Amino acid sequence: MNNRVIRQFRQSDMAALGELYELVSASGDMLFWWVGEESNWENVFCAFEGERMVAKGQLQVFNVVPPGRAAGSKHKIFVNLKLRPGREKDLELRDSVYALLLERAYVLKSTLPPEYGTILCTGNYAAEESCHAYFAEHLGYRPESCLYTLHRDLHEPIHTPELEAGLEMTDEPLDTPEQRAAYLELEAEIWPDNPLGMERLMEYQEHPLWTSMAVRDGGQVAGSLMVWQEEQKGVIEDVFVQGGWRRRGIAKALLSRALSYLKQHGLEQAELVVLTDNDSALSLYKSAGFRTGRQEIRYHMELE
Repeated sequence: MNNRVIRQFRQSDMAALGELYELVSASGDMLFWWVGEESNWENVFCAFEGERMVAKGQLQVFNVVPPGRAAGSKHKIFVNLKLRPGREKDLELRDSVYALLLERAYVLKSTLPPEYGTILCTGNYAAEESCHAYFAEHLGYRPESCLYTLHRDLHEPIHTPELEAGLEMTDEPLDTPEQRAAYLELEAEIWPDNPLGMERLMEYQEHPLWTSMAVRDGGQVAGSLMVWQEEQKGVIEDVFVQGGWRRRGIAKALLSRALSYLKQHGLEQAELVVLTDNDSALSLYKSAGFRTGRQEIRYHMELE
């Protein structure tokens, strides 16, 4: 369109963004990213026709591979692209915004450690058929993973299992650079393909009620998780138990502690995300009272 303008997000666009968000949210189960802090706005591109925001695209670096990992490890940048309801089949509009996002993705890639490759990923809820078709069929993105969001009603009873003798539940504030670095080193060993990275850890710590919990054995971390509040619900993230301590009730004890913590702070719901093919984790979470919710489908492409 002759009157279309596509540019980076500005403070003055908040009202138009709010309107687009309300329209997209009302049209169904859609994964719509908020723009975040002003420091991130250079990664947010909006399309306007007159005063109306008709599309919004956004990028974020999600995983940065730390030094010393396998040569085939990949950094991950995620993209989220949403159109105004009724415009989902407007391929020219979607392509125009995506072109700027892709250009910006290469700029972000250039800031990441060059010894590893980078993939550009996208995730959308299962019902977002136009998004899946655009990325997979039109752009040739390949399947990455599928995830469930699980929900827990905190009004329901929370079972509190006993830890084995010698195991100790501790709070882990991670409030010094050394503590954060040690945590990230351990976390990257657990998930070498999806290391959290310092930037995202710091983002998590900014959420209300953020805390980290661990079970230690003789001072060594056997298992850990993080928990915080988003809007009116609790979020549990980064649940892991190291290999030598699995099948000893550590994950159940951590989940119980996290759920009780959220309930004590007046929240009524908790959620976490798990891979749909991770049968052992799904069984664990369901035994802790979680129920399966919506599914997110992710795709990726190489940034050559």
